[in-house]
Amino acid sequence: MKVSHITDPIKDLSESGKLAGLLLILSTVLSISLANSGRAGSYLGLWHMEVGFDFLNESVLHWINDGLMAIFFFLIGIEIKRELQEGELAVKEKAILPVLAALGGMIFPAIIFFLFNTGSAEHLNGWAIPTATDIAFSLGILSLLGKRAPLSLKIFLTALAIIDDLGAIIIIATFYTSQLHFWMLGIAVLFAMAMFALNRFKVKYLFFYLIPALGLWYFILKSGVHPTIAGVVAAMFIPREMAHKLELSLHRPVNYCILPLFALANTAIPLVFDSSRIFNGLTAGIILGLLVGKPIGIMLFSWIGVKTRVSTLPVGTNWKHIAGIGLLAGIGFTMSIFIAGLSYKDPATLDISKLSILAGSTLSALCGMGVLYFLGKNKFVR
Repeated sequence: MKVSHITDPIKDLSESGKLAGLLLILSTVLSISLANSGRAGSYLGLWHMEVGFDFLNESVLHWINDGLMAIFFFLIGIEIKRELQEGELAVKEKAILPVLAALGGMIFPAIIFFLFNTGSAEHLNGWAIPTATDIAFSLGILSLLGKRAPLSLKIFLTALAIIDDLGAIIIIATFYTSQLHFWMLGIAVLFAMAMFALNRFKVKYLFFYLIPALGLWYFILKSGVHPTIAGVVAAMFIPREMAHKLELSLHRPVNYCILPLFALANTAIPLVFDSSRIFNGLTAGIILGLLVGKPIGIMLFSWIGVKTRVSTLPVGTNWKHIAGIGLLAGIGFTMSIFIAGLSYKDPATLDISKLSILAGSTLSALCGMGVLYFLGKNKFVR
């Protein structure tokens, strides 16, 4: 057998975006399996083992969530900047529909979550969990449909998911910040200003941006603001050409290393089937927020935009396609799990929220694929 017989299919999966979603699924299945095996104790202990230095000593789980995920958010920041400068969001007429759709797709899941959890102050802290969309996973699932999904639909989902990520970043910075240490935040601002100065003086060497970026991350961490925000802030000061090269170079390590590692660390969930903890407002709010709230919000706000003539549907699509995309946007996974980790400190509550995210995301993926698959029997104009 030739090596190409093995490498070519993997290359095709990678280029189509399917491999990223597949790795997340495999990582999740592996992690849950190990967390419920005879090696559960040592496996769970691995993520809580402390590693670091005298000035910064954290568990492996925190290094992944606070450190490596800052790189993921840095990549999101670059993508947002690119879309605003030269992508779909750079043209007002094209940007309005995904902006409206993303807004509706955040508001309605939050409303549904509130309706199911008004009686629990503890659960209410996770209101933002079903508002998120996993861009890599949702696009990976959409790519499985191949030619059955029109290109304009993929562009629409990409723009919607990027705006959704921007909304998640704003929510994290605004609602999930602990007590602020203003001196530390002030020092972080100085590092951000240093990056701004480097950009203004057109410095083209990445190394000179790396040093203040690390300082920005460290002092934002110490300020009480979640350190992943540093990734987004740093991305805003990277010159356009350098940002383009970084986006290309970071895409694979983020999608094929950082995100699967995040999935491994954050889905190590012992399965304890206690009906009183599983069937409650928390699980209903998350699952229905993702599965029902997302498509309703996206559909309603898109309909308002089209009916008021401030926007138009993507070329070659109809309302059934928007419904399918709305369902795929209910794949919260990475971003939802990330927000859940910020929302709940009680391990049992956090585990239930993660299982609910997995259930809601899986149902959204299956329903979205089903809708778009049957619609895709007709040929689309590309």
